[in-house]
Amino acid sequence: MTRSVKIIVSGRVQGVYFRLFTRNKAKQLGVGGHAMNLPDGRVEILAHATPENIEKLIRWCHKGPVTARVDHVEWFELDLEAHEIPVVFEIK
Repeated sequence: MTRSVKIIVSGRVQGVYFRLFTRNKAKQLGVGGHAMNLPDGRVEILAHATPENIEKLIRWCHKGPVTARVDHVEWFELDLEAHEIPVVFEIK
């Protein structure tokens, strides 16, 4: 069984290697998807993996790398048929 989510992370998350550290964590957890900067300064993460590993990634996003300051994390369940999520985690 797998789970797909969109995670939006707010705070000082651009210009601090948040996407790179997210990719590293996702690879460690076996999570597919991508991370990209949004025009408003937030980071969007699409992720697809086992429910357990999605939960681990969401928990990690609340802290993020030491270079970041996470103010808020929100996530939404996705219908995988409605979204194309890469098997390998990418930075966009």
